[in-house]
Amino acid sequence: MNGDWREHRKEAFEAHAAALERRKAAETQRARAQIADFVTRMREEGVAAHPLRARTGDGRATYRTGLTGWYVRRNRSLAIGADGEFYILDVPASVRARLFGAVITPSDPPLIVGAGARDGESMPLDELLARRAAAGADFP
Repeated sequence: MNGDWREHRKEAFEAHAAALERRKAAETQRARAQIADFVTRMREEGVAAHPLRARTGDGRATYRTGLTGWYVRRNRSLAIGADGEFYILDVPASVRARLFGAVITPSDPPLIVGAGARDGESMPLDELLARRAAAGADFP
């Protein structure tokens, strides 16, 4: 009896984990489609991609990244690359990054940017991208 209960719990856990993974994959796919539309819009409107710089959490130092794209937050902590990827540009302070540049890898884009953050810091991705696109070249 005890073995049956454990097996049942294990199967339930695995089914829950698989459903969660499917939901996350679907959300990522929707977010990637929104980003692709954003990149297309920016190119069609002639808004040039700029070199992206990573920054330390305190904002005191910035580092080259070798990436180009568009910042989507005014504090320059998030960007969409010209390659259509989503980048989080906050990095720890580093002498190596100061000398050679920061290595930034793309992240899976969320549908809600800043979810779980303080009030006023979370925003749907589509709204964030629409605001950024509306600003055009006049974005800091």
